[in-house]
Amino acid sequence: MRHPVIPWKLREAARCFHHGGLIAYPTEAVYGLGCDPLNESAMEALLALKQRPVEKGVILIAADFEQLRPFVKPLAEPLMQRILASWPGPHTWLLPAADWLPFWLTGVHASLAVRVTAHPPAAALCRACDSPLVSTSANRSGQHPARSALQVRLRLGSRVDCLLNAPLGGRRAPSTIRDGASGRVIRG
Repeated sequence: MRHPVIPWKLREAARCFHHGGLIAYPTEAVYGLGCDPLNESAMEALLALKQRPVEKGVILIAADFEQLRPFVKPLAEPLMQRILASWPGPHTWLLPAADWLPFWLTGVHASLAVRVTAHPPAAALCRACDSPLVSTSANRSGQHPARSALQVRLRLGSRVDCLLNAPLGGRRAPSTIRDGASGRVIRG
């Protein structure tokens, strides 16, 4: 099922992204909160709003693997084939982080959590920004994730700079997170 997003809203969200703003957007299961992963002040604002420690690291979502390729070191071919075959879809993989990545993306980990989203509005947003986006649930740590644009506004208020209002993807649970090297489920 396609979920069209109004083109001017995507352009507005991309402008917000490139100016260091925080964007709330629909994902497969919940509203996500994101920003430019390489903008330190945007990441500081996101982590402060979420009340999330930087040591935990974040997830990046993308429209395709090419957007993620600079951020990760590839695994052996059979492992990468398994990962690529699961995308696009609700599968987040922990892959070895590129050496140049800033601490705020990986936290204390040597890996980076990445996903190629199958949700049309989220993929369209990544394409409009020409970049992967940080993807963390739109809520403060310890609270339930927002499942509507109204819940985003009520819980996070004006600290979200841009709100992309579109339907969620229909999943009830957040994406599964697996270790890329072992296939072990980290979050089911």
